[in-house]
Amino acid sequence: MNNPFGQLGELKKMRDQAMKIQKELQAEEVSVEKNGVEIVIAGDQKIKEIKTNGKSDNDIKEAVNEAVKKSQEVAARKLASMQGGLSGLLGGGQ
Repeated sequence: MNNPFGQLGELKKMRDQAMKIQKELQAEEVSVEKNGVEIVIAGDQKIKEIKTNGKSDNDIKEAVNEAVKKSQEVAARKLASMQGGLSGLLGGGQ
């Protein structure tokens, strides 16, 4: 007989681990400079700064962040629609 509370405990542990990793990714930064453009991006894919020819360009930064956010939402919907998602982890399903 399965213990549903044990499974919930495992899910909480996985969620806590994911949250910790997300915070660590937010703290990481990658800088790239190419062809007069400098970009600073966090490990969670959020653009922190874009400079072109030494000048900051917030309009481009905001547009890129919006595009990344929308692409992540599309990916999340695709993953959520996959068979055996959370119900598979909880022992439900087919």
